[in-house]
Amino acid sequence: MLVITISCIVKQLNNIRIQRKTMQLRKDFTYAMVHDMKSPLSTITIGANALGYEKVASNADMREKYTRIMKDEAQHLFALVNKVLTISKLEEGKLEMNKVNVDIAPMVESIEEKFSTYPGKDIHFTNNFAAETVYADAEYLSEALSNLVDNAVKYSRKDVTIEIEISSRDTGSGVEIRVRDNGMGISKKDQKVIFDKFERASALGRTFKHNGPAGFGLGLSYVMQVIEAHGGIVGVDSEVGQYTEFTILLPNENVEETA
Repeated sequence: MLVITISCIVKQLNNIRIQRKTMQLRKDFTYAMVHDMKSPLSTITIGANALGYEKVASNADMREKYTRIMKDEAQHLFALVNKVLTISKLEEGKLEMNKVNVDIAPMVESIEEKFSTYPGKDIHFTNNFAAETVYADAEYLSEALSNLVDNAVKYSRKDVTIEIEISSRDTGSGVEIRVRDNGMGISKKDQKVIFDKFERASALGRTFKHNGPAGFGLGLSYVMQVIEAHGGIVGVDSEVGQYTEFTILLPNENVEETA
């Protein structure tokens, strides 16, 4: 009876610990999500107010500038909301993939253009396409790669040149895509959990301690789930202060049909 009682107490304490961790995770996630959405909302509000001033409204260049900024921030908000919805659909098995043979080069060029004017960063891309096409849903794969590039840009030192290498090669059974940067790197400990949902939210203490970018931990979880929905796999290799390299392997159409 004593052993059973002790076991029950230990189990109850463990349940309480898990509940507290879950509650803290939700709290961190809520805070991070609000923080991430507050910035673009504030920018849109400022832009809308500025357009109400005659000085701005009568100046075509200034009007175009504020309009462009507002559109960019609105797209940012849309991307955040879409990411949450996509993950929910993936988890419920309701997301439909429209997979076709997609040209890699144009997709990567579009991503490069998106990040070419990132403020405060000097970014250089180097490409090596040993495979021309990949069997995937173009929209979701592009968003996944954009997430990896976005991480590479954000998690780099201020005022540093970032060389991002995006390469691909045909392995025979599929296409391997690598995204490599020379940013801050990821510790071995964090590499084990970075694909977990809301991981960045639970690690806000580390993020803010090092003055890193805020976020609510869906980016890499999104990448993992989208790639797995393609029947592929994704991995990471990194050294703190040196580099981070994400590798995606997507199966070819004939391999998927055989499976």
